[in-house]
Amino acid sequence: MDKYIYDASNGLWYELQGDYYIPCLTLPAEKENKPISLWGQRHKHYLQEHKRTVYISLLTSGKLNNYLADIDEQATEMMFRLVEQMADKEGVTEQLKVENPMLWVGRMNEIQARAREIVYADIIYK
Repeated sequence: MDKYIYDASNGLWYELQGDYYIPCLTLPAEKENKPISLWGQRHKHYLQEHKRTVYISLLTSGKLNNYLADIDEQATEMMFRLVEQMADKEGVTEQLKVENPMLWVGRMNEIQARAREIVYADIIYK
């Protein structure tokens, strides 16, 4: 038996694996490979666990990396914007940082935690 055969009706090559011919399939290459940081990785994990069909569709179409990079960028921008707005609204300023650094750190940690939860709810786990 031949190691490889070609089926003209569907345009696929098949490779002999034991007693069966298995299609030789590859994923399409993405045009550019953008870096994906924390937010993109978390959304990827969410898709793998809870939205399997969306994940597989993006993966097989070659659009997963661009999609995750876009989500990552949106989440990062939203996080910075929310932290800045909340800090301004609550009076957490550079003056407070100079006068009472421990209070400033505590309040900024609280603000970041709240902003993180909003980003999770609005972008990552949606």
